Amino acid sequence: MAASTLNPYDLYDVRSMLSEEEALVQDTVARFTDERVLPIIGDCFDKGVFPTDLIPEMAELGLLGSSLPTEYGCAGMNAVAYGLICQELERGDSGIRSFASVQSSLCMYPIYAYGSEDQRRQWLPQMAAGKVIGCFGLTEPHGGSDPANMKTTAKRDGGDWIINGAKMWITNGNLAHIAVVWAQTEEGIQGFIVEKGTPGFVAQEIHKKMSLRASVTSGLFFDNVRVPDANRLPNVKGLKGPLGCLTQARYGITWGPIGAAIACLREATEYSKTRVLFSRPIAATQSVQLKLADMARRITQAQLLSLQLGRLKDAGKMQPTQVSLAKWNNVRMALDIAREARDILGGAGITTEYCPIRHALNLESVITYEGTETVHQLVVGRELTGINAF
Repeated sequence: MAASTLNPYDLYDVRSMLSEEEALVQDTVARFTDERVLPIIGDCFDKGVFPTDLIPEMAELGLLGSSLPTEYGCAGMNAVAYGLICQELERGDSGIRSFASVQSSLCMYPIYAYGSEDQRRQWLPQMAAGKVIGCFGLTEPHGGSDPANMKTTAKRDGGDWIINGAKMWITNGNLAHIAVVWAQTEEGIQGFIVEKGTPGFVAQEIHKKMSLRASVTSGLFFDNVRVPDANRLPNVKGLKGPLGCLTQARYGITWGPIGAAIACLREATEYSKTRVLFSRPIAATQSVQLKLADMARRITQAQLLSLQLGRLKDAGKMQPTQVSLAKWNNVRMALDIAREARDILGGAGITTEYCPIRHALNLESVITYEGTETVHQLVVGRELTGINAF
């Protein structure tokens, strides 16, 4: 049989559907992941540390706030390019992609979309340059998937606001110079930029994690934190503010796990060719080939879903239900593939010398944050039936 001319990790030649600029972005970030992330990420995961020295390099490549306008120091890329950034970063590790997602979609985006022009000029160029890191304070200890059940409050006091409450599971919390915090006010939920060092504001890093170990996760605590009205995001009120940010972030998350899945498939495939049992490589067995083929099938489906979603987003036609469908499908796909790849590797698969166990553990968080799998299933169910089953 003649050797296949297909890319085994891109069976439908999605690459040919990319523009020249999109392909260049993918190649650039892939090279960064190969050269800078993969050599260190296993040790970072083992030690439970985020590689902060990569932040200036990510900024230099234009990966922070990549879709925002160039007038604010950002790269002005399209949605598909941002998706490819997420895919290649998560091929390295979900923690690296999470850092970029939070900085870009959950912190820079709300300042751009909901902030004043002064706020945009003050923060976005510094954030794009990686000199100011942000975090996103929405989830609360009791709240989880029900952000409307928000206990954090902000009350007017003259020209200031007094914030009280707590946020939990906050990526970048202890790295952040600013937090975009959502709080209940007499006029509905509003967003506030809270700067590190403000009296009464404390971030506490969460340890003993078995997932996203190469990422900083924190609790945020607010005890009569006073911020000026100039720090309030003036152009949105209500849940549509934070939910709009989550739609942006979830879009990127539909792409990210594709990278994790490709990394797992590649490692399982290469391992199966060299692991000899009963006088032949396990790649020569039907059971392993069926598993690898199913991984490739599911990755192909996910690639096409996210590419079409990106085209819809760039055309201004993307709907939240479409994001939910892709997030649900693609993260589940990647988690299942990571577990299956771990199984193919046998005992070797439980060590961080290989990537599947690390990706599997990380994806346990990815399938939960930015809306659990069940939440996204119910979003699609509501679209089909017109009935809210939450």
